[in-house]
Amino acid sequence: MIPDTLKQELNQRVAEAVTNREAAVDVMKALQRHYGWLTDEAVLEAAEILRLSPLQVEELATFYEMIYRRPVGRQVIHVCDSISCWSMGGETLLDRFAALLGIEPGATTPDGAFTLLPCCCLGNCGNAPAVMVGERQYGPVLPDDAEALLAELRNTPS
Repeated sequence: MIPDTLKQELNQRVAEAVTNREAAVDVMKALQRHYGWLTDEAVLEAAEILRLSPLQVEELATFYEMIYRRPVGRQVIHVCDSISCWSMGGETLLDRFAALLGIEPGATTPDGAFTLLPCCCLGNCGNAPAVMVGERQYGPVLPDDAEALLAELRNTPS
C-alpha cells in the first residue's frame, strides 16, 4: 500500500491533467519507484487514482517499455537498439554488457543489482550507441567503455 502523502501527490497530478490518461505515465512511474516495479497491487492503485479500469492501466503499462511489469534490478541498463545505435555498434555493446554481467539481455543479475534490457529508441541518435540508466543517458558508449560504466554504476547508490 502506498503512503498517504504519495497518494495525495498523485491525486493532485491527476487533478492538474487535462485527462486522466495524460497523468497515467507519471502515476505509474511514481508507483514503480515506490515498489521497484509496477506490481499487480500498483496497477490496482493506479486504476483507482486515475479512475480507469485495471485493464486500461495494464494496457498502458505494457505499451511503455520503461514501465516494468516484473521485478527488475536496482539499476536497469537500457541499451538502445534503434537503427542509429545498431549501425554504430549497439548490438556489440549489448553483447559486451551481457558478458560482463554474466546474463542474457532481458535478465537480472543474481545479486539483483542490474537488469539489462535492449530498448527501441532513447532519442539520443547523435550520441550513438546510447545507454540509459534510470533517468541518465550516456553516449556514445563503445563496447570498450562498458566495463568502466559498470564500475561507475556499481559505485553509484541506486
